[in-house]
Amino acid sequence: MATVTPFPTPTVFIVDSDTCLREPLAAQFRGAGWQPRFASSAEEFLAQPRALTACCLLVELQLPGITGLDLQRLVADRVEMPVIFMSAQADIPATVRAMKAGAIEFLTKPLASEPLLRAVEEGLKLSTGALRKSRQEQILEQCYQSLSLREREVMRLVVAGRLNKQVAVELGISEVTVKVHRGKLMRKMQASSLAGLVNMSMVLNQRAPVVQLAPPRPGRCQPFLKSSRATGHGYRAPEAVQRPC
Repeated sequence: MATVTPFPTPTVFIVDSDTCLREPLAAQFRGAGWQPRFASSAEEFLAQPRALTACCLLVELQLPGITGLDLQRLVADRVEMPVIFMSAQADIPATVRAMKAGAIEFLTKPLASEPLLRAVEEGLKLSTGALRKSRQEQILEQCYQSLSLREREVMRLVVAGRLNKQVAVELGISEVTVKVHRGKLMRKMQASSLAGLVNMSMVLNQRAPVVQLAPPRPGRCQPFLKSSRATGHGYRAPEAVQRPC
């Protein structure tokens, strides 16, 4: 798991060898309530710890050494950090390649204030969502880790569609015992329905950790909150990240 560092406000990482941009960009971003952090090269940026807050990366296409496109590839696993490109010499193939790789915007220098701030704001919103999702998954994982081995076996069979009596036969235990284990695992997983439990199982099977946030409090797992959307997805964890200003 990558090293992370907490920052008190949403952070904009700017990677550009042109140091003349630092003062005007810093003034704009601080005025919007964001914390700018500068690096003159991709190598310098990669040496910094990952941010434990909403963040995005504003990067020059033409960097010395590792290029902007190469840097985008190297940080592709940081889904909590959307990438915005900028350049005075952008060509169509480079722009297409950047956007296909997931960049949310490609800005032309000299940078106009309105599209720049709009792109960064969108990046920070996406970052907030990614961090929230990661936190939800971590809490879900904690709940799953609180299950006993037998409860995990029962959960595996229940979400696969087995009836209690079928689970009992497969595990060699009584149906009453299955019902006891099933009740316990539903409480520990904070699942209000079988559909919710199935969805949680799918999330656990597909989970790809984003970034390690502050660990949940030890002891019993934290309860899930009911989603405000009537989607049947089953849970929504407490928010654990700061929203952009």
